[in-house]
Amino acid sequence: MIYEGKSLKATLLDGGIAEVVFDAAGSVNKFDQQTVSELDALCAALESHGGIKGALVRSNKGAFIVGADITEFNDLFSLPEPEILAWVAKTAKVFDRFEDLPFPTLAAVNGFALGGGCEMALACDLRLADSSARIGLPEVKLGLMPGFGGTVRLPRLIGADNALEWMTTGKDRKPEQALAEGAVNAVVAPEKLRDAGLAMLRQAIEGRIDWQQRRAQKKAPLELNANESTMSFATAKAMVSAVAGKHYPAPHMMVETVAKAASLDRDGALKLENEGFVKLAKTDAATAQIGIFVADQLVKSKGKKQAKNATKAIEQAAVLGAGIMGGGIAYQSAVKGTPTVMKDIRQDALQLGLNEAAKILNKGVELGKVSPKVLASTLNNIVPSLEYSAIKDADIVIEAVVENPKVKASVLKETEETVAQDAIICSNTSTISINSLAESLQQPERFCGMHFFNPVHKMPLVEIIRGEKTSDETIAAVVAFAMKMGKTPIVVNDCPGFLVNRVLFPYFAGFSKLLLDGADFVAVDKVMEKIFGWPMGPAYLLDVVGMDTADHAAGVMSQGIPERMQRIGNDPIQSLYKAERLGQKNGKGFYDFGTDKRGKPTKTPSAEAYKLIGVEHQEFDAETVIARLMIPMANEAVRCLEEGIVASAAEADMALLYGLGFPPFRGGIFRYMETMGLDNFVALADKYSSLGPIYQITDGLREMAASGKSYFAQ
Repeated sequence: MIYEGKSLKATLLDGGIAEVVFDAAGSVNKFDQQTVSELDALCAALESHGGIKGALVRSNKGAFIVGADITEFNDLFSLPEPEILAWVAKTAKVFDRFEDLPFPTLAAVNGFALGGGCEMALACDLRLADSSARIGLPEVKLGLMPGFGGTVRLPRLIGADNALEWMTTGKDRKPEQALAEGAVNAVVAPEKLRDAGLAMLRQAIEGRIDWQQRRAQKKAPLELNANESTMSFATAKAMVSAVAGKHYPAPHMMVETVAKAASLDRDGALKLENEGFVKLAKTDAATAQIGIFVADQLVKSKGKKQAKNATKAIEQAAVLGAGIMGGGIAYQSAVKGTPTVMKDIRQDALQLGLNEAAKILNKGVELGKVSPKVLASTLNNIVPSLEYSAIKDADIVIEAVVENPKVKASVLKETEETVAQDAIICSNTSTISINSLAESLQQPERFCGMHFFNPVHKMPLVEIIRGEKTSDETIAAVVAFAMKMGKTPIVVNDCPGFLVNRVLFPYFAGFSKLLLDGADFVAVDKVMEKIFGWPMGPAYLLDVVGMDTADHAAGVMSQGIPERMQRIGNDPIQSLYKAERLGQKNGKGFYDFGTDKRGKPTKTPSAEAYKLIGVEHQEFDAETVIARLMIPMANEAVRCLEEGIVASAAEADMALLYGLGFPPFRGGIFRYMETMGLDNFVALADKYSSLGPIYQITDGLREMAASGKSYFAQ
């Protein structure tokens, strides 16, 4: 044994080859601080051994190395900049030390080699991948850039253009593409990886592969003349600006760093990388995006634990109501392999549901994401029917009929009389109380809400709504099924609007109040899209949701939470609804929708909408617009947490991210408040408290701010 630590070890094989094996105690290999320290100690052992001619690096796990240990980042990044710089520089030097070993090195990559795992492979002279490998530098998704030499070595291996595309998008590569671009030297079958790696390494040891030249290339300046450099980096800057915009500093920093480092050797380039990494580590975007990663892991871990408790397997599903939503749900169930009955009372509705599924599939085929085989199997998995008898064998039934309590209650009652005693019944209601719907059932313990978001195939979130009498077994089975459908389930307790719609409607109320005070809805949309970062401003979102749907939901919220969500007099949303301006569904709402001469969709502010609002315009600065819309949303989210509607701030943030498209660089509604500072948020809300109850904070939030507490405290 040359070296043995807790995460990696090295043994000497015949022929003087050191076999370095990463094998951490957990399920995956990560570069936590302990592993980095062990890698440094390993280098010392390899340097001093004397009888080593080459080193093979591989993993004993199903994946090579998945990256750095992100759970360590919060503590590290809270340190002063000089201390973060010292940490990242010291860590990067360990990778340099491995790269500088006095013999050839080869990484045998299986499964994921991401972030630090990719950087470990890049530090080797040769890289062999098996056909399961996925190689990439996804740090941009955390608001960061590679910090262990990735911005230095990858451009020198595959060219600046390719490397920047890898790094600024964060997309990993399949082995064939990595081979074509020059990031790996060969690809083999998984069972041949170790033997092929040893054979290639022996070729390097024997001088048949010039490993010294390959190493020298990674340590030298980039091979670009002045014109090539100018064109390459100007193009990269333009592409990043177009795609990432101003809210995401990481891709901009990567381009700037690689450009400045182009004429430098490894040490000079690495110094720039370290400095850029530290600057990004201190940005709000990195804090938010790292927070999203941690929250996502929490949500997924919680979902897996709940799903493990499921005692009922879902082998057959049924969807009641074959409109756009019903068709989308049926598609999502079927595409993931669950045979699904789609039941409606009208043949044309069934055809609409089937058409919806076919449209999604055909689009996937056009984009090369869906094979003809998947298309056929998915459509075969959807069985349309006009008869209740068709659902009798379903393990789960998802009701997705019109959003009317009486209609839903009737459908649920008939469903219960048709299905087996142990079948689970769900409602895809977006606002109606699960407890009230449960009153129509003899066995309310097998009933819960399963709220999907439109379009179903694109939106990751499913709200699982627990009623007062819903059993734990039911929740576990529905969570398991949602995960089988490829969705992220978040369990919430019953209340008007549940979580997502409950926090959305105060936001809409803030928008309506702002319009009545004279704001221009086009200007508001521009602020909320371009400056705050929502995918759609409130007027555009309402047009997409539909004014009839929004008006109905506002009525439900008004009845359920009258102390804060009473209808607003002269509410522009209701005015447009009464004027039959329903939004995109009939081509006219706040905006008029149509097509241009080329058939492309158009969206034009409506003069009729301005007339219906009927107030004189006033200018509002961006800060005021954001405050007047976001304070009500944040306050309602706080109430949901305090009332136990949602279990944690992390789950609330993920629900808004996955259900509403909350701007990722802001991290979620609670992360947004904490980035501002809870004390600053309280002061801002107090400034607007005279506008009504939705602007007035809770005593709990005031106490949190006064005591310096965090919603994300462990």
